Amino acid sequence: MSYASHLKESYGLPVFDFPGPEEEVKTSLPEPDAVAWRISSDTYDADEAWPETFARFVAAVDTTRVRAIVVGAWEDAYESGPEGIIEALLAARPRLPALRALFLGDMESEECEISWISQGDVGPLVDGFPELEEFGVRGGTGLVIPPFTHRRLRSLTVETGGMPAAAVRNVAASALPALEHLDLWLGTAGYGGDCELTDVEPILGGDRLPNLRHLGLRNSDIQDEIAAATAAAPVVARLETLDLSMGVLTDVGGTALLGGQPLTHLKTLDLHHNYLTEPLKQRFRDVLEQAGVTLDLHRGHAEEDKWDGRTWRFVAVGE
Repeated sequence: MSYASHLKESYGLPVFDFPGPEEEVKTSLPEPDAVAWRISSDTYDADEAWPETFARFVAAVDTTRVRAIVVGAWEDAYESGPEGIIEALLAARPRLPALRALFLGDMESEECEISWISQGDVGPLVDGFPELEEFGVRGGTGLVIPPFTHRRLRSLTVETGGMPAAAVRNVAASALPALEHLDLWLGTAGYGGDCELTDVEPILGGDRLPNLRHLGLRNSDIQDEIAAATAAAPVVARLETLDLSMGVLTDVGGTALLGGQPLTHLKTLDLHHNYLTEPLKQRFRDVLEQAGVTLDLHRGHAEEDKWDGRTWRFVAVGE
């Protein structure tokens, strides 16, 4: 199994950790618009609550120039949601006129396993910042994404070990005319990923996503079904990159994908962490690499377990 890692950049900016109270006086801060600011508390035994850290940030930095904020760990994230964080961010809206990118829940496993992160309703954030161009969230437990309309959002990322079906349906029902990049980690039923193919079919239809250029529907234990549906999906014709990686993709889905509509117009096809056999991988190479498509077919940590007369396969990121 793989694990979610800290973001290294956001909005094209390197991520910088805003220092804790003891390091703040000793740390030279970068220019406000030169970095994406990761603001974190401690998950366990926090000496300072996240809103208190954010208050120090607002006092120390010219927030009128801040372009990207990454919300890292917060105290007791395994049992407490981000409601206080969302409230603090919304209260600071007048002081964040340049904010264009926001990510909620940038935690590694040592801070909180992805499926332990207690999320909440992120609708107020996307509604409250109509100038956002990039929004992302990590963690599926308690995650609520209502259908929303956003005229400027270009990138939406949802990273989970199990994305609730209602959240998938509501993303599909949202009006996002400027969206170019959509990346959903659908996850596994064992960690709350209960979506079915019908939930993602409106995304594959593409009617509400006229500007989509990158589509990621990955980390799913129904990856074969998704790949087969993608083979005939109208949205594919306008894509530059397609990402069906990190899931339980076998020769069944791979054969359907390769036998569907042409994929030679793509710049990149990412299928890493897969259960494809070598002969089928070679067919992908023969058809697509010769057309100039960049392929990622690495098996990675995709290992099979045989137990109780069955073959068990796993997504890259679950717990």
